[in-house]
Amino acid sequence: MRLSEFRDAVAIAFGEEYAPTLCREMALTSLDSLTAQQALAKGVAPRDVWHALCDQMDVDPAVRAGQDPRMIIPPRR
Repeated sequence: MRLSEFRDAVAIAFGEEYAPTLCREMALTSLDSLTAQQALAKGVAPRDVWHALCDQMDVDPAVRAGQDPRMIIPPRR
C-alpha cells in the first residue's frame, strides 16, 4: 500500500474532513501509542498503520478489506 492509497482509504472510511484529524490526534495502542501521522513519519508501512487504525476504530470488515470499489487494501502480512 502506498501512502497515497493509505490517505485515500482513510478519507473513504472516515470522511475527508475527519481523516486528517484522526491521523494527527488518535494514539494507536498497537503502534506504541504513536498517531498514524507519527508512525508513518517513523517509517511504519502504510498498510500496517491502516490495519492498526482499523483495529482501534473497529472498522467494518468490508471497509477494512477494501471492498468499497474506491479502495484497494492489501491483506495483512
